[in-house]
Amino acid sequence: MSNSRNTFGNTVTRLPDREEDDDGRRMSPPGLGSPDAARLAPAGLRAFARIASLWGLSIDEQLTLLGAPPRSTFFAWRKTPERANLSRDTLERISNILGIYKALQILFPDPAVADAWVRKPNAALVMGGRSALEHMLAGNLSDLNRVRRYLDAVRGSGWG
Repeated sequence: MSNSRNTFGNTVTRLPDREEDDDGRRMSPPGLGSPDAARLAPAGLRAFARIASLWGLSIDEQLTLLGAPPRSTFFAWRKTPERANLSRDTLERISNILGIYKALQILFPDPAVADAWVRKPNAALVMGGRSALEHMLAGNLSDLNRVRRYLDAVRGSGWG
């Protein structure tokens, strides 16, 4: 986990990517009930709320991106994020959304353009003419991960 400043000058805590254990096996971010999950949940939820606002996400879109928690649970998370008990799936979803947001901020110097990109149709083969948000709203964690990997690849190799 690392802290950095976003384009608004706010300190943002980045959820850890997958790491390897001592035997070289891939490990996932912390899951339900771990001390790290309890520590990461409030920062992750606050960051998600800021991104959702910047992207103009509806409540239903936010619920889908978070893995369809009950509405009452979602609103409890928003009201008191420090008391949220997030599953591994939800933490991974938030991590992917933070990664997508970060990649867009790096790729587009204008924050408004970066934030609008998620709703624009995309001709890239992996997107098939649909927007990134349409892919992410399919509801599967793998859909979020696909958009993040696409942006990471574009970041690493340029646009062409």
